[in-house]
Amino acid sequence: MTESQPQELLVELVGVTKSFGDDPATRVEVLHGIDLEIRGGEFAALIGPSGSGKSTLLNLLGLLDRATTGTLRVLGRDVSELSDAELTRLRGETLGFVFQFHHLLPALTVVENVMLPAAALEGSLRVSQRPRAEELLAAVGLQGQADRPAGKLSGGMQQRVAVARALMNGPALVYADEPTGNLDTASSDRVIELLQRWNTEHGAAILIVTHDESIAQRCRRVLKLVDGRLVADGPPDEVLG
Repeated sequence: MTESQPQELLVELVGVTKSFGDDPATRVEVLHGIDLEIRGGEFAALIGPSGSGKSTLLNLLGLLDRATTGTLRVLGRDVSELSDAELTRLRGETLGFVFQFHHLLPALTVVENVMLPAAALEGSLRVSQRPRAEELLAAVGLQGQADRPAGKLSGGMQQRVAVARALMNGPALVYADEPTGNLDTASSDRVIELLQRWNTEHGAAILIVTHDESIAQRCRRVLKLVDGRLVADGPPDEVLG
C-alpha cells in the first residue's frame, strides 16, 4: 500500500498571540502562543467554553483581524506583509464563511444572495455569475427557489442559502461559526451533511466552531481552546472522550 500524500498546507499559525488595549497596564492577551496548521481536505471542529477565545481565533483565521505577535500564513503568504486591500482579496478568493445568523439580504433574491461573494470580487452583480450560483442552489436542494426574496424562506432554508453563498468563489477553506445554532435538529443535520458532502466531493477544508459536541463528534479532527490556549488537537474520541 502506498503512503497517502500530505494535503496542501492552507493556513499556518506559529506563536500567534492577540491582545486588546493600547495601554500596557490594562492590555489583555486573549490568545497565547497559538501553533496550528490546517490542510486541504480537513473536516475539523473548534470547541471550547464561552470566553475561551474561539471568536478571536476565528477572526484571525478569517483575515478579519490581525495578530498582535507571531506569524500567520495563508497559502504560504505571511498576512502581516499584506495591505488591507490585499487581505480582502485573499479572503474573497480563498475563504468562505457560514455564520450562526445567516446574514442574507432580504431585499435580494435567493440567487442574488449566493452571487454576492463573486460580486464583491468583480465589483458588481453580473449575469455571468448566475449559472454558478444556480448550480450551488441545486447542490443544497434549493434549485426551485432562485428568484424568491431571500427573506421569504424558512430559517433552515436560509442557512442552506448561506452555505451556497460561502461556496460561490470555490474557497479552499470554509469557516462555519455555530452554523446550526438557531436551527432545529433536522435542519442542523442537513447543514452539516451539506458541508460534509462538499468536503468529500470537492476537497475543501471545513472548520466548524461549535458548542455542540454531537457536531464535533462528526468531524475527523477536534481542536479544543481553553483560556486562549489550544489544549487538545486530535480525533474526536481522544479529545471528547
